[in-house]
Amino acid sequence: MAIIAVFNQKGGVGKTTTCLNLAAALTREKRPPIALDLDPQAHLSLACRIRDGALGTGMVAFFKDKTPLSQLLRDTPSGWKIVPSSLELSKVDALYGSDAKAATLLRQGLNPDLTARGAPILIDCCPMLGVLTLNALLASDRVLIPVSADYLSLEGVHKLDGALRVLEKKLGRIYRQRIVVTRFDPRRKLSYEIFEKLKERYGARVCNTRISENAALATSPMHGQDVFSYAEQSAGAADYKALAQELLSSGFFEPGVAH
Repeated sequence: MAIIAVFNQKGGVGKTTTCLNLAAALTREKRPPIALDLDPQAHLSLACRIRDGALGTGMVAFFKDKTPLSQLLRDTPSGWKIVPSSLELSKVDALYGSDAKAATLLRQGLNPDLTARGAPILIDCCPMLGVLTLNALLASDRVLIPVSADYLSLEGVHKLDGALRVLEKKLGRIYRQRIVVTRFDPRRKLSYEIFEKLKERYGARVCNTRISENAALATSPMHGQDVFSYAEQSAGAADYKALAQELLSSGFFEPGVAH
């Protein structure tokens, strides 16, 4: 069972879009995941038509009341399960900010009732390296990094790589990482340049699949749907299907096998 933090410190790179549509693509490949929404903006939860995470039924209940994650799972319309988020989750940093052990709560909370299911676990992280994201990283054994095809995102991934190296040194572990280029515009020379620069620096860590700019990807969450449910024949659906297949074939979702 693989635990994957979907993370980038830069906003607007398609982090939640990737979490949403990768979960849907994996479900279509008969590998339905479990998603944990650790972003207080709760965009992943909203895209799954879940709006009541503040009522003690989501990640807030886990952190504040120690409710087991297995009791907080909700079904999504696409057939995978999620522990939803809400704005209340933003109080976790203030609640636990001075507690050094707070970053290990999620790792401790991934009990056998949840992990024994054998499903990959995707964690949608907030774009800040605070208590919530540290919980995700300490609980995970690999990191999927969406990077939009622009210069500032390119610089951002270099900084993120440095931050992960520092964390790896402190923890005495190595994260299995994959980088996926999002918001790729085939009409722009810059998109190709960004992709090639990432390949030069990070080699096999960069996915061959690129997620192109697509109206269906931007519109589908507004309708509470993933891109497959909203526009199955769209380029966005084809891209995320290809990404799921690439990551599956590389063993990224298999425990101890990712390359």
